[in-house]
Amino acid sequence: MNFASPAMSRASDLKDLVLTRLINAPRELVFAAFTDPRHVRQWWGPRDFPATHVELDARVGGRWRNCLTSVDGRELWQHGVFREVVPPSRLVFTFVWEEAGERGLETLVTITLADAGGRTRLTFHQTPFQSLTERDGHGYGWGSTFDRLEGFLAGAKPN
Repeated sequence: MNFASPAMSRASDLKDLVLTRLINAPRELVFAAFTDPRHVRQWWGPRDFPATHVELDARVGGRWRNCLTSVDGRELWQHGVFREVVPPSRLVFTFVWEEAGERGLETLVTITLADAGGRTRLTFHQTPFQSLTERDGHGYGWGSTFDRLEGFLAGAKPN
C-alpha cells in the first residue's frame, strides 16, 4: 500500500492521522478530482465501500454528503462542511459519520496539494480521533480510497 503510517512522534499526534502520497498527476487535476462531484463519484470510498451517492458543493460554507455502500448493501453515510477551498492547493472540511457514538463525532480534514514537477504531493491530515482504533481504521479507509483516486487519475483527462 502506498501511504505513510499515522504520525506518532508526540503524544498529541496519537489522535491525528497524517498520510502522504506522491500522485502521478498535476495538482490542478488532483484538485478537480476532489472538488468536482462527477470525478468524486468515480473514486471516493475504500475499495470495498465505494461511494454510491455524492453531493458536493466545494466552496467555503458549502456542504458535502456521500454514501458508501458495501457489496452486501450496507450503507455508511458521511457529511461535512467546507471551511477552506484554495485552488489548486488546499481543502479543509469537516467530516462526520452519520452514526451514534465515537464515529459520529466531527473531525477536521486538511488536504494540501503541492506541485512536485508535474506530479502532486498530497498531504492528508485528519484530527482529532477519540481512539487509536478509530484513527487506524480511517487510515486504512483513506489509504484504499487514495489507491482508487490514483487509479481514476491514471485514466482521467483534464476538463
